Amino acid sequence: MRERTVGHSGLTIGEIGLGTLTWGRDTDEAQAIGQLRTLIDEGGNLLDTSPAFGAGASEALIGSLLSGTFTREDIVLCTKAGFTAAGSRSRFGAGRGSIFDSVTASLERMNTSYIDILMVAAPDPLAPDEETAEALASLVNAGTIRYIGLMGYPAWRAAAVQQLLKERHLPVLTAIQTEYSLLARDCEEEIIPMASHMGMGVLAASPLGRGVLTGKYRRTIPPTSRAASEHLAAFVDPYLLPHHRRIVEAVSTAADGLGTSPAGIALSWLLAQPGISSAITGARTVHQLRHVLDEIIELPDAIDAVLAEVTA
Repeated sequence: MRERTVGHSGLTIGEIGLGTLTWGRDTDEAQAIGQLRTLIDEGGNLLDTSPAFGAGASEALIGSLLSGTFTREDIVLCTKAGFTAAGSRSRFGAGRGSIFDSVTASLERMNTSYIDILMVAAPDPLAPDEETAEALASLVNAGTIRYIGLMGYPAWRAAAVQQLLKERHLPVLTAIQTEYSLLARDCEEEIIPMASHMGMGVLAASPLGRGVLTGKYRRTIPPTSRAASEHLAAFVDPYLLPHHRRIVEAVSTAADGLGTSPAGIALSWLLAQPGISSAITGARTVHQLRHVLDEIIELPDAIDAVLAEVTA
């Protein structure tokens, strides 16, 4: 696996990152160990999580792995800021208190003294961006956080936060996370150009179209898939529409012609797009992850052209 820098920073990460949406819930500790070991053995290091994944279950499982199974320095750990407990429910905010409390809880769950990349999970309609920016910068200056970023922000607002940090000579945003795949290309209009202009690397979430670009849903919905899961079906359903199916068929045809898998085509296409620091993909099993990592190739120009046309 190749390494890439994140924006204009000195941080280097593997071009494929490991998502942990199902860790601690559908993915048990044994499978998590196997997946993370596979990622590291293949030259990767980015592990992406959130307090919102399983109401903290994902971070807690990572904490268990960092208690002895894996060396902390081998992993670039990315999590989200702003999720705090409110009784039995979770509350989100990007104000100073919410960010600080969220980070404190994440550090405790993950059994670590620092987080490599902290992403604010969404803009806050109440907290001013100045408060959010200064809270992030203070965590970097304290050494608790090494790099900061945003997700869910419109391009204009992310650029405004970056400009604010630069003008005040504070630690700047290194990364922006956005959903990006052959099924979700809206970010190419504003987010990707903004990130390039403002010096931020792009962490592409759901590069396999929430699993749809693997081709597993071409004929039916497998009983062990996310689309059959009570708590993840709504996550997959938006990409099972007829026009998405046409794209999946084109990807599958390209995979057949090149002797690879639809997932390999989808990831290979994404990694060739400008500004991408890493594509974050999840897997249900170690075998699935290893299969995906082995299928990345350099796509012929003719295939690029067909995929551009069918997804336009």
